Amino acid sequence: MTTDTDAWHVLGLSGGRDSAALAVYMRQNHPEREIDYFFTDTGKELPEVYSFLAKLEGFLGKPIIRLNPDRNFDFWLKQYNNYLPSPQSRWCTRQLKLRPFEEWVRPALHQGRKVYSYVAIRADEEYREGYSSKHDNLVIRLPFKDAGVDKTGVLDLLEGSGLGLPDYYRWRTRSGCTFCFFQQKIEWVRLKEEHPDAFEEAKSYEKTAVDNGSPFTWSQGESLTELEQPQRVTAIKEDHTRRLERLTSRTVPNPLRPDTEPIDIDDIYGLSKVCVACHK
Repeated sequence: MTTDTDAWHVLGLSGGRDSAALAVYMRQNHPEREIDYFFTDTGKELPEVYSFLAKLEGFLGKPIIRLNPDRNFDFWLKQYNNYLPSPQSRWCTRQLKLRPFEEWVRPALHQGRKVYSYVAIRADEEYREGYSSKHDNLVIRLPFKDAGVDKTGVLDLLEGSGLGLPDYYRWRTRSGCTFCFFQQKIEWVRLKEEHPDAFEEAKSYEKTAVDNGSPFTWSQGESLTELEQPQRVTAIKEDHTRRLERLTSRTVPNPLRPDTEPIDIDDIYGLSKVCVACHK
């Protein structure tokens, strides 16, 4: 029979802001707790994500465990008859994020060990859709919720640690695959500008899917070929500017952060049902 002293503590990193801040928080506030930090690599991440994880490893003083799925995106795309993943069918999250995690912790759970998984849901947000434990010994913990850490607190943690924000925050405020279907249209435009090779790869996946009868395109209502047309790009940028101006006019400035607090995409377009496993 095992006891709680045998418990295994794990913290998943997405390459994004909040989960990195949680890793900083746990190291600073619970140094006595031995935590394994892990990253489930889909192979389709932004290059800036890998750079940020390397900086985070330096701060933590230990390697971040890479959970690589044994079968990659291309394999699963064929298994799903070349149908793209979508908000209606998130097979990418299930097969490339959740399944590797479940296989990683399964032996410990079968041995009767308690596994504590720390998730970076902030105090100022609802429990967004993510991983729900299917095993009595797998316990989800929300330290930011418990401690009242909000977005400002997350930014303070990252600045205080010297990590700062991931470099992609210049143009996109969410982590995840380069071709994530939860991206707003302005993010697709910026992906084309920042990483044209990744945009072309997304286009090729989309063309194959459409040719095979997939009902979904990456961006709702139009293909990437349509989206990248100059007139369409101009319209998307103009719409984004109007939305940003409206939000800014309604936002009360934070005197503690007059110039540095980033405006999240979700603040501009409304909260999307992103997955915690990918975007936290």
